[in-house]
Amino acid sequence: MHKQIFVNLPVRDLKRSMTFFKALDLSFDPAFTNDDAACLVIGENIYAMLLVEKFFQTFTEKPIADAHASTETLVCLSCESRAEVDELVAKAVAAGGRAPREPQDHGFMYGHGFEDLDGHIWELVHMNPEAA
Repeated sequence: MHKQIFVNLPVRDLKRSMTFFKALDLSFDPAFTNDDAACLVIGENIYAMLLVEKFFQTFTEKPIADAHASTETLVCLSCESRAEVDELVAKAVAAGGRAPREPQDHGFMYGHGFEDLDGHIWELVHMNPEAA
């Protein structure tokens, strides 16, 4: 069984991206952070490696997608409550991100999301198993 997940995302301005995610009360692991990459700590054993585009390109021969123009991935994170979903989206928007759509309420599941400064989409959901 896998023990950790590292989602690798290309970014144009690493310092600016780090400032954005710090505004969401997230932190970085300094042991895996330098001028080319920053290890964003999302949760226990869940990380996003923010890689400067030039460094990201060393891992693939394919062109890097412009996440402002196309969707390369949807990162979905669970939240403890609807309030946490709304709070994180509000923080992201206040830090320069944007909410690309309205919240979605499916009864048992509530979701909303944001785009970070590089256009990567972060979906946030709270699921109530009792309502399913």
